[in-house]
Amino acid sequence: MARNQEITMQVRPEVAVRVKTARWQKLRQDIAGHRMFYLFLLPGTIYFILFHYVPMWELRLSFFEYGLGGVGEFVGLEHFRVALDSPGFSRAFWNTLILSSMNIVIQMTLTIVISLLLNEIMHQGFKKFVQTAIYLPHFLSWVVVASLFTLLLSQGGLVNAIIKSLGGDPVYFLGDKSWWRPVYLAILAWREVGWGTVIFLASLAGIDPQLYEAAKIDGASRLQQMVYVTLPHLFPTIAIVLIMNLAKIFNLFESVMVLYNSLVYDVSDVLQTYVYRTGIREFRFAYATAIGLFRSVIAFVLVVSANRLTKKLKEV
Repeated sequence: MARNQEITMQVRPEVAVRVKTARWQKLRQDIAGHRMFYLFLLPGTIYFILFHYVPMWELRLSFFEYGLGGVGEFVGLEHFRVALDSPGFSRAFWNTLILSSMNIVIQMTLTIVISLLLNEIMHQGFKKFVQTAIYLPHFLSWVVVASLFTLLLSQGGLVNAIIKSLGGDPVYFLGDKSWWRPVYLAILAWREVGWGTVIFLASLAGIDPQLYEAAKIDGASRLQQMVYVTLPHLFPTIAIVLIMNLAKIFNLFESVMVLYNSLVYDVSDVLQTYVYRTGIREFRFAYATAIGLFRSVIAFVLVVSANRLTKKLKEV
């Protein structure tokens, strides 16, 4: 027995080397056989390495002092402690969570409902017209969107003109704390909901028509077909979109930056705008880097949690 174990121990390294060599040969053959695909992949890979992975080295600033002279003394978790004690950070953190959570719920609900309704439209011409109309806002830059709604919602804008004509008082929608969040979420939904239906409509197109035929034979109504055939097949797509949205839960910058102002900081200031002000305007680079790292860690935890939760739900 001991003799056999000794022989096995002597053979194993040689087997491991052969397996490793075979894998490298297979990889080289694969690259040689699909060289054009790898060539197209190269620019994207270089981009991500240069602009997403190399800058990660500077996350070390979170643990150091940083000034005009460069990286200074190691301070450990001091910047994180200062951030957690800062009222500005707490306000930005909770505003980010509230706005992102409400945005995910509203957008996913509207996107799924609109996708299901579009899927029920039989007239292809009207269906394409509606799809085109709701896709278009996505292609407008946030600067154009902000300019458009600032004009419409200003005190001398079209909306306030209608309110005045009806005998009401004008409202400064983008400067009023009670109005800013509903208006912001409505603008966000107007721009993104239509584009979000692309994924769900593609998923709906992949459902086997025989399932609907079988449901019709069993006497299922259109609503029952939607509940018992369409929605179960849509669940994996909903789970993936939810995970993708959770990964972006702290990525609120452009849309907030162009629509907020100092009058509504209490309800509109989010982590990225807070990082921008402290890092770029106040030159507190190390402190801003610490907040950015904190934001990334929380987003990572949320994505992993959502991924595990969806796996559990699929098993049920």
